[in-house]
Amino acid sequence: MSFSALDTSGGRLVVTLLFAVLGGGAFHLMGLPAAWLSGAMVFVSVATLGGVRTHIPVRLREVMFFLIGISMGAGVNPDVVDRAGEWPVSMGMLVVVMICVTYAGYAVLHFGAKWTKEAAYFGALPGALSYVMGLATDRGADLPRIASSQSLRLFILVAVVPFAVVASNGEVDGAAGAGAVSGPMDFLLGLPLCLAASWLAIKLRIPGGRMTGAFFMSAGLNASGVLVLILPDYVTLPCFMMMGAFIGCRFGTMTLRQFVSVLGASLAAFTAAFLTSLLGAWIVAELVHIPFGQALLAYAPGGLEVMTILAYMLDLDPAFVAAHQIARFTGMVLVLPFLTALFLGKK
Repeated sequence: MSFSALDTSGGRLVVTLLFAVLGGGAFHLMGLPAAWLSGAMVFVSVATLGGVRTHIPVRLREVMFFLIGISMGAGVNPDVVDRAGEWPVSMGMLVVVMICVTYAGYAVLHFGAKWTKEAAYFGALPGALSYVMGLATDRGADLPRIASSQSLRLFILVAVVPFAVVASNGEVDGAAGAGAVSGPMDFLLGLPLCLAASWLAIKLRIPGGRMTGAFFMSAGLNASGVLVLILPDYVTLPCFMMMGAFIGCRFGTMTLRQFVSVLGASLAAFTAAFLTSLLGAWIVAELVHIPFGQALLAYAPGGLEVMTILAYMLDLDPAFVAAHQIARFTGMVLVLPFLTALFLGKK
């Protein structure tokens, strides 16, 4: 393959997947948690920051999110219905924790790193990057700095959270349903239903709709016992690897100089926000008697899709995590315009 061929969309995809396979394989051989996701992310991120032109096509991402949604539904069983009574308490705490998380990050960036009020505010918001960037653009804020801070936050979350979960819960056995695969009839009936749910979620503008719709349909089918919808490992593992690569590709919007310039402040802000999330997760875990790692994934400051995937990969309750992450995202979309005007003043 010539160098000119590598500069095409297909060539960049091949290079990206090569780094993803190397990273996922290396982390897997080292026995690290969520190896194929986090390893691919780390290797592709480093390559991207090093100047390699990485790329995951939109259509491939759409298929990846859909299949991941189905696979995560395998982690939901009938016991989930019995645990739904825990959710009101943890949902109420979610509001308190997200406010504290945002202010902790803001305080570090504004008062510590001396970022402007606007840049610190948008840089500290927990997730919803596209929406946050839209609001920041309207305010004339420092977009490269905000985007860099937000991308670093997601990178560190994916790199750190699996170790925090394993350290708190002990070794995990792997994703629920590992080794089991659905029969042909289950696939024949279940896949069209998941596809319809994914389409409906997109039309209703539900956060992460392509994955979320497929996930909740798959989860409902598995929890009810109507169907057993479990994808084989040779489908799910490449999807997790491509998700990691997709996160790594986000660093293509920043230069190495921009990355270095915001690294210290972003790490400090993330630390403050993450410690706040840890405290909130510990309180909720004690109140409603759930695993600390599960509460941590639900209260993680950002990464709706990734946190739900990690819950599945680490054998926790993906429905609980997805419901709380969707509530966080939806709440942000609804209140941010008003909160921004209140905090920063009208334009």
